[in-house]
Amino acid sequence: MDKYLLVIMMFMIVTIAIAFVDPATGESRFIPPFFYGGIAGIIIIVVYSSYKQRNERRKANARRRSKK
Repeated sequence: MDKYLLVIMMFMIVTIAIAFVDPATGESRFIPPFFYGGIAGIIIIVVYSSYKQRNERRKANARRRSKK
């Protein structure tokens, strides 16, 4: 996973935490758009990074096979 995707994923995890606890007062609360937005962001990042790695692996295999 790229560094910038990892940083964005950290922000998504913090967003999920903020959805449950108010940072200013420490009260317990639940904000559904923050929670589900964070979950959706993490899923998108994981799917995109796996897609990108699969394409890189496919290109590397094609280069390796063409050298023979």
